[in-house]
Amino acid sequence: MTAKGRVERSLRATIAYDGSRYFGWQWQPDRPTVQGAVEAALEPIAGKPVRVVASGRTDTGVHAVGQVVGFRMATRLDLTTLRRAWNAHLPQDIAVREVAAAPEGFDPVRHAVSKRYRYTIQDGSIRDVLSRHVVWWIPRRLDVVAMRCAARWLLGEHDFAAFETSGSRRVSTVRRVTDLIVERQATPVWDRVVIEVESNGFLYNMVRNIVGTLMVVGVGKERPEWVADVLASRDRRRAGPTAPPQGLCLLSVRYPT
Repeated sequence: MTAKGRVERSLRATIAYDGSRYFGWQWQPDRPTVQGAVEAALEPIAGKPVRVVASGRTDTGVHAVGQVVGFRMATRLDLTTLRRAWNAHLPQDIAVREVAAAPEGFDPVRHAVSKRYRYTIQDGSIRDVLSRHVVWWIPRRLDVVAMRCAARWLLGEHDFAAFETSGSRRVSTVRRVTDLIVERQATPVWDRVVIEVESNGFLYNMVRNIVGTLMVVGVGKERPEWVADVLASRDRRRAGPTAPPQGLCLLSVRYPT
């Protein structure tokens, strides 16, 4: 128990955001970031700065509907009221979807079982100007069947070094991809190609590099089995380009039940 009847609790929150105008999740002193906005909105409710730790650091321009953060906070508010108050202080491109109690010592990074991302492509000769901040426009129709065949080579546990952009050093580049779907979603005006990937962990730019590689197959430059050669090479230079950030969205983070 703290002063004025406030009880300090271990909490977790699920947050959605449009990353278009932010320089990624992680706080930076001179640039707008999602973490900066989220913590600034929580401070007047807590009466002091509160540090939130996210399940992962999304890059500049990347979006989320299921980012999970953990934090400790002393408050007399029930969790529904806390969520409403938090949202009232947030800009319109960030929303707290849920606040829940978390076990003591909850670590949104270490305790995550898997993450799921969605990447959206709009393919066709005319770009969808209203969705330009959330899709990658490719001005030709993609062969989704070929992309789906190529994606099968990436399922399971593999060394994904060929799909990692140079970044921080890691103990291992082995990851287990448990689901990878490629499908076309028709709308009244535009067709979209949606790629969803779930894994027990992701290397730096791994999803965007997978998407760029599948795109190479989709436009007919390579056959689906080429992806197996890329994977076996462990050489980033053999894979396709890094897809731009705006088509990527963190859908969910799964934790032990």
